[in-house]
Amino acid sequence: MPTYVTLFRWTGKGIENVKDSPARLDKVKAAAKAAGGQVKAFYMTMGRYDGLLLSEAPNDEAYAKMILGIGSSGHVSTETMKAFTEEEYRKVIASL
Repeated sequence: MPTYVTLFRWTGKGIENVKDSPARLDKVKAAAKAAGGQVKAFYMTMGRYDGLLLSEAPNDEAYAKMILGIGSSGHVSTETMKAFTEEEYRKVIASL
């Protein structure tokens, strides 16, 4: 299953309601499960981003739909990268 790293920043609305953030994370996990994937890890971070999710989804379209739904809440802005496992990386490099 494809892996995704999503960096997020709280918006003004998100930080204003930061105490509700754990409940929103639970909704994110439920949305990932409903999309056929899962949140593998969550980290609150310090610096340019407020946190990150490490997630899996059946395909790019399923993850895009999930992350767009999350972003539409107005609590976070996101930046997502598709990640390749070491095995996938080795396969890509071997094919060069």
